[in-house]
Amino acid sequence: MIITTSDLVAGRDIVEALGVVRGNVVRARFVGTDFLAGLRMLAGGEVNEYTKLMAEAREQAVDRMIRDAQLVNADAIVAMRLTTSMIMQGAAEILAYGTAVRLA
Repeated sequence: MIITTSDLVAGRDIVEALGVVRGNVVRARFVGTDFLAGLRMLAGGEVNEYTKLMAEAREQAVDRMIRDAQLVNADAIVAMRLTTSMIMQGAAEILAYGTAVRLA
């Protein structure tokens, strides 16, 4: 599956737009992780525990978007974007979305 943030696929012609595809995941923090992150924030610098959590959530959201595109037999996803929203205290939603297309 070709995925691009641009509106085009280099060297290929888009013959049909199949619609918006999306994948999302909501992740909550874990008390143990919060404790370690709190200690790290006291010292300053990157909070590796949260960086890892968000990276995993982004990958999962993209994987779900790809599955959504496969359901409509897409060859590629163009104009792919990622957004993050706070759902509630300690929980965030990651949404991956784009336009599924068929290529020549």
